[in-house]
Amino acid sequence: MSTRQLLNDERAELITLLRDLSEDEWEAPSLCAGWRVRDVVGHLLYDEMSLLGYTRFALGHRLNTDRVNDGLVDRARALTTAQLIERFENSGQRITGVWPSLGLADILVHQQDIRRPLGRPRTIPADRLIAVLRHPDPFAGPRTYTRGLRFVATDVDWSAGTGPEVRGPGEALALAAVGRPVALEDLIGEGVETLRRRHGV
Repeated sequence: MSTRQLLNDERAELITLLRDLSEDEWEAPSLCAGWRVRDVVGHLLYDEMSLLGYTRFALGHRLNTDRVNDGLVDRARALTTAQLIERFENSGQRITGVWPSLGLADILVHQQDIRRPLGRPRTIPADRLIAVLRHPDPFAGPRTYTRGLRFVATDVDWSAGTGPEVRGPGEALALAAVGRPVALEDLIGEGVETLRRRHGV
């Protein structure tokens, strides 16, 4: 299956989840520090922008990833939950369509940012999970966390890296590789302590 199809499937699953959320769940904290569930979805509306428009937006925020992300959240703050769903569903994939592996990694992790704190687990299809493990979001600084360690998934056929091992479910590895310390409790191995230090916990 192509990366673009994996992305489309991941988007569709997220939309189904969003339609099922209560208003209280929309206002609940996500795994992203300071962001509610609705803020995560507001951030994902970057896909409405053209590549040129996004570049200008990023330049207006000094190319600082945190400022860009917070700017995206602010931009969507006045939208209702129904509007957030509609606009995400009809965003046109103007950014992720150009770079589908990035879009898949971003949306898969953000779906977990929503699901984990809400207690809405899922089994991520192996092909999607392996694609994200192979190509994590480069803007999330995965090398900061993974360098000098060997990551080994225990539920899908994937491993990478050299050094002390970090073993566990692929979903937890994918989250730990992009700065989600909550996933560390699901991991074992000699490399976990190093990974904890890199997460600052």
